[in-house]
Amino acid sequence: MSRSTATIDLAAIRHNAAVLQAAAPGAELCAVVKANGYGHGEVAAAHAAITAGATILAVARVVEGCRLRNAGLEVPIWVLSEPEAREWIDVADYDLQATVYTHAGIDMAAAAAPTAPKGTGLSVHLKVDTGMHRVGAAPVDAVARAEEIVAAPMLALSSVWTHLAMADVPGEAFNDEQLDRFDVVLGSIEAAGIEVLRTHAANSAGVHAWPRSHRDVIRCGISLYGLPPSPELAGVLDLQPALSWTSKVSLVKQLQAGDRVSYGQRTEVTEPTTAVTVPVGYADGYRRALWNGPPLVLIGGKRRRILGVVTMDQMVIDCGDDVIEPGDEVVLIGTQGDQTVTADDLAAALDTINYEITCGITDRVARKYINRRVRS
Repeated sequence: MSRSTATIDLAAIRHNAAVLQAAAPGAELCAVVKANGYGHGEVAAAHAAITAGATILAVARVVEGCRLRNAGLEVPIWVLSEPEAREWIDVADYDLQATVYTHAGIDMAAAAAPTAPKGTGLSVHLKVDTGMHRVGAAPVDAVARAEEIVAAPMLALSSVWTHLAMADVPGEAFNDEQLDRFDVVLGSIEAAGIEVLRTHAANSAGVHAWPRSHRDVIRCGISLYGLPPSPELAGVLDLQPALSWTSKVSLVKQLQAGDRVSYGQRTEVTEPTTAVTVPVGYADGYRRALWNGPPLVLIGGKRRRILGVVTMDQMVIDCGDDVIEPGDEVVLIGTQGDQTVTADDLAAALDTINYEITCGITDRVARKYINRRVRS
């Protein structure tokens, strides 16, 4: 049995999907459920998003798409990067739609297309690198790649897309530069006589801050789960966090002034205190570096600080002179009484982003699904 639980409110995911769609009227919603649904559970998140109107799912890796198909999901599933050679057979067998951007990738797609079980070949998506410089065809090569796709007998060009590098920064001119480059590429492809059925550029941040990026499809990941794409965009949309993370006190002890705690004995207790052990550590995804940060653990309706370093399986919490009992609730993300700790709070303490917090919650933590969205 797990020592902690991540509770995911599917009603919140459905609410967020509806909010995102309303922010980009006329665009299809692509629910990005890669990385186990950003830690929320890929299958449950996918079902919730589809119930709320999402028409497409997106993943990062072929194996993620295969798991969704095995779970019975039948909507189009896009793979957001070009598969490796050994993966194309699964792309075909599981009726996935992969992204391509190299000559070699298009050749492999064309070779796999005749093996697709439905006999209709494969749909692929051409990604253009307009400035992210991670993956994608260079703008000068995009027309040639599109021509290669439409020339292959059993390949269909389902969309042309790009990814914004700075959409989470309101007013950043580079976003318009990327969209300008994208529009030039689209014009060149259409001038070559190639029909582009769909275009897309907006991630969650683009939906929040860049209406020009909305196009035919919006690809939403982090905000589907109720988290802002950046602190600057917090509150722009009425999002509801879907995940809370709780555990229970496993042991209560009394420490005296001068006692030192945990590996390395880095923390010395300066006065008598009630110290409690919580059976959660960095192997569960609670980051070791949080030991020296602000009070972020809720016990008894109060924010508490961690005593000593977070270990692999456990951590020790300072509860002062309060009466705490084994079995008392511990909130790592979520609300207890009138106090709330968010993934953004943990991210700020670590100088990182909320994506990393939820994605880092490991499979040692049980997932529990409910349908009870409670507004703050």
